[in-house]
Amino acid sequence: MTAHKRIRPFNTKETYPEQKLDNDLCQGVVARGSMVFLRGQVAQDLDTRESLHVGDATLQTRKTMANIKMLMEEAGGHMDHICRIVVYLTDIRYRQDVYQEMGKWLKGVFPCSTGLVITALARPEWIVEIEVTAVIPD
Repeated sequence: MTAHKRIRPFNTKETYPEQKLDNDLCQGVVARGSMVFLRGQVAQDLDTRESLHVGDATLQTRKTMANIKMLMEEAGGHMDHICRIVVYLTDIRYRQDVYQEMGKWLKGVFPCSTGLVITALARPEWIVEIEVTAVIPD
């Protein structure tokens, strides 16, 4: 029995077969029954691991936020339980499109936010990755 609830565990052997990895990870962790840590989410179908909306920052963000909403619900929470987000962009020129779409999903939530521009994400077709920390009230 693990100390915390793991949401959608997976192994990187299946997710990144071309990279010859073997890491046990999960999409999210519910710690002590109320804290939720979501893995950085991207525009990927979480069931098939297919990358979606290549080249479109808005649609990638929409799928990323849909994944976050789905995982928050699987954890027993809601979007308004999100306390902190970290946004990773591969190009500053995507910032406006990404933040406009993300803002629609976080209207009225007011999380702390950090935004970073980085050289690359785990797959070259990914433009944006968003990591979430949430607390589900007792």
